Amino acid sequence: MKYTTLRSIVRFIMRMITDIEVHGIEKQPPGNFIIAANHLGRLDTAVLICVIEREDIIMAIAEKYKNHPLYGAIGRALNGIWLNRFEADYSALRQILGRMEQGGILAIAPEGTRSKTEALQEGKMGVAFLASKSGYPILPAALTGTEDRRVVENLKHFRRSKITVTTGDWMEVHIPPGRGREQAMQAATDEIMCRIGAMLPEKYRGVYVDHPRLKELLVAHA
Repeated sequence: MKYTTLRSIVRFIMRMITDIEVHGIEKQPPGNFIIAANHLGRLDTAVLICVIEREDIIMAIAEKYKNHPLYGAIGRALNGIWLNRFEADYSALRQILGRMEQGGILAIAPEGTRSKTEALQEGKMGVAFLASKSGYPILPAALTGTEDRRVVENLKHFRRSKITVTTGDWMEVHIPPGRGREQAMQAATDEIMCRIGAMLPEKYRGVYVDHPRLKELLVAHA
């Protein structure tokens, strides 16, 4: 299946079951970039397919879906890169960097997996690593309304799920070599997650709700 065909099918289905409201998408940087979003539910990827107009999307997809009859087919149509979410998957990271060298948009969730608490989990350093290695800027994106529980409940009652996508100002990541590299990557990861958190209602901010940087951003945006 071609990506354009998949996108048409996904958009048709999503129009029937969701109402997507988009804010700030005009802030996306020119050229190649990483869109880093929180991960609430199974519809997150479909939402990004609806919102992103470009076809040169690079998707990192959980390896457990590789042989799934539906999600596996979608992953193959997206030419996705299968990623082990629970360990440092250097092979997948190398594949992603190789694809990024050819250009495009990398869509990825820094948390690595759907949130069981329906709020932000601790971000992993992979996104900061990819940004520093590739030179791609990061566009933080905040999603609400894609929680699996909420979507299923709405489907049962023939209601469309109200979903919002908010994107903020893009940022660049520069990690110096040598000592302090890991601390710098952790600081960049916290910055990404706090920027996402600042665009979310308080109940979605999870482990970052009391982070000093998030509080700074909220004051700045007030």
